[in-house]
Amino acid sequence: MKHRFILYRRKAGGMFYLQDTETRKQESLGTKIRAEATVLLNARNESVRQPQLNLQIAKAYLAGTDSGVATRTWQDAFNAIIENKTGTTRDRWQRGSRQKAFDLIHPLIIVETQAEHLLTCLKAGTVSTNVLLRELHNFCISMNWLAWPIIPKRLWPKIQYQPKRAITADEHRQIIGRERNAELRDFYQLCWHLGGSQTDVASLAAENIDWNDRVIAYARRKTGSLAFVHFGPAIEAILGSRPATGFLFPKIALIKEKHRAKLFKRRCVGLGIKGVSLHSYRYAWAERAKQCGYPERFAQEALGHNSKAVHRAYARKAQVRLPSLESYEQQNAEGRIVPLRPPLPKPERKGPSISAAG
Repeated sequence: MKHRFILYRRKAGGMFYLQDTETRKQESLGTKIRAEATVLLNARNESVRQPQLNLQIAKAYLAGTDSGVATRTWQDAFNAIIENKTGTTRDRWQRGSRQKAFDLIHPLIIVETQAEHLLTCLKAGTVSTNVLLRELHNFCISMNWLAWPIIPKRLWPKIQYQPKRAITADEHRQIIGRERNAELRDFYQLCWHLGGSQTDVASLAAENIDWNDRVIAYARRKTGSLAFVHFGPAIEAILGSRPATGFLFPKIALIKEKHRAKLFKRRCVGLGIKGVSLHSYRYAWAERAKQCGYPERFAQEALGHNSKAVHRAYARKAQVRLPSLESYEQQNAEGRIVPLRPPLPKPERKGPSISAAG
C-alpha cells in the first residue's frame, strides 16, 4: 500500500519535513535528527493506514456483488438518475448536474467520499444544490451503492427557501397596461383569474372549456391532480378572443418555461417590479380567495387539492378583514346570507330486544 506521507530534508537549515502525497501539503517536523523524523513519519503513516486498510477490505467484499463499486463516481450517479427522469424533471436534473458546486464531487468515488466532501459542495452551492444532493445521496443508498448514509438525515443543512410573495393587483394592472402583445396580455390576464401555473395556463386548449357549465377543467402537469374553475364574465371575455380550437395561446404553448419566465421578468424589470415571477399569480389567486372568504375546499378544487399555494394562503398569509356584527345582521335581514341549518337530532339508540324465555 502506498504511503500517504513522505519525508524530505531541506538544504537550508537541514530541517526535516513531511509532505502529504494527496494534498501536496508540507509540514515541518521541527527536528534535524533523522531518527526522530523517521519515528514521526511512521507514526503519521500508521495513523491513516488502518482506515485505508478497512476501506480496501470493505471494497473487496462489496466487489463480490457489485463490480463497479471501486470505480463508480458521483458523475455516474448523476447520469443514472437523469436516465430515470422524463420531461421537465429530466431537464431540471441536467441543469442541476452542471452546477459548479458539483464539480467538487463529480470525479470522487462514491464509497470513498467523506462527509467533508459533501459539506464543502453544499457550502459552495445554493438551495438547489442542497435539494439535488439530498435526492442524489438517497438515490445511491436505495441503489445499494452506499452501505450507510454519508451524512445522517438530521445533520443535513436545513433547506431555506427565499420568501415568495404574491403579485399585487396594482402590479398586475401595470404589466397589462404596458404589454403590447395581445397573446401575452391575455395569458397574464388568465393567470390572474385562474391562478394556474404558467405551464398549465399556457397549455390550455379550447377542449378544456365547457361553455354550457362555464367550467375550465384540466389536469395539472406537475402533480396530475384535476383543477376545475367556474368562470365569470371577465374570463369569458378573454376566452372569447382566443382560438376556438387547439391551444388558446398557440405561440406561448410552444415556448419553454424558462423563456416565458424571461419575458415576464423583462416586463417586470422595465416597470421596476421586484420579487415576483409568473408563479406569483398562483399565490395571488389563493390570497385573494382567502381575503374574500372563499371556502378553502373551493380553492382546492380550483387550484388542485394538493396546491401549496392554497395551504400557505389559508394557513397564515392572507389577511382577512372580519365584518362587524351590525353589517352581518343587515345582510342577513336582506336575505343575502344563507343561515346554517341546525343539526338534526340524533335518533335514540335502542338496545336489542330480548325475548322472555318460555
